[in-house]
Amino acid sequence: MNNHSLKIGISFGLTSGIITTLGLVVGLNAGTHSKVVIIGGILTIAVADAFSDALGIHVSEEAENKHSEKEIWESTLCTFLAKFIFAISFVIPIILLPLETAIIVSIICGLSLLSVFSFYIADTKNGSRWKAVVEHLSIAIVVIILTDYIGNQVQCLTEPLDLV
Repeated sequence: MNNHSLKIGISFGLTSGIITTLGLVVGLNAGTHSKVVIIGGILTIAVADAFSDALGIHVSEEAENKHSEKEIWESTLCTFLAKFIFAISFVIPIILLPLETAIIVSIICGLSLLSVFSFYIADTKNGSRWKAVVEHLSIAIVVIILTDYIGNQVQCLTEPLDLV
């Protein structure tokens, strides 16, 4: 496996896995307060979104017309595995902890991992470490706030219909 494939797969899979899954977990918690629904959502994201992102990377790498077939497939596989592993890891706190604690732990762990990775990426390209961390965390926090708001609105809209 070459360095490019690993870099693409891990960087995309980690970032997308954390931000997408955190958004899903926070939104579903706000809308349902159900461990079963949240775990089902995580498992769905871990499979469907990992395949979708892997295909997106595959097509993107093909469109660049700079990489061999082997490199393209390695990037595809690395992206799938990274996205799947990072997404599925959010099931652990949901299963082991009370739901509200699990949500807080998920947010803290996700943002911490994203911070460390952002710091590392900035360091490898001699960029501003703190700028990268603030930029990436800001996006993740916006996703968390928006999905919490959306989940609360969905709950308010569905309560009279007794859909939850």
